[in-house]
Amino acid sequence: MFRRTFWFTTGVAAGVWATTKVNRKLKQLTPESLARTAGNKAIEAGHRLKDRAVDFALDVRDNMAQREAELGDALGLNAPVDPELPAPRRHAAIENRTEPKTYVIDSTSSTYKKNSYNRNEDH
Repeated sequence: MFRRTFWFTTGVAAGVWATTKVNRKLKQLTPESLARTAGNKAIEAGHRLKDRAVDFALDVRDNMAQREAELGDALGLNAPVDPELPAPRRHAAIENRTEPKTYVIDSTSSTYKKNSYNRNEDH
């Protein structure tokens, strides 16, 4: 009799265990749960990607400053200025315009005309 009771109890326990495992897995496979899991993984991946991008940008900035200093030393731009020599000239590669943009209205039409044309103004 004790043997039958033991196996009956073991079967009931195994059935309860299997039923709870199946119910948990079914809850994990519902559309809401799958969407929540996918959203959480996407957020985590976005954070990892952002951290890597920030680290990359900081590395680029540090290396750029180091290389700029190396080039300045090689070209003599960072050398101490001798009072007998004139100050070194620096030429801007791109003209820096600080004047405000002005527009002229053509009296014959309703279009606007710019005084100067700069392709980079629209970007």
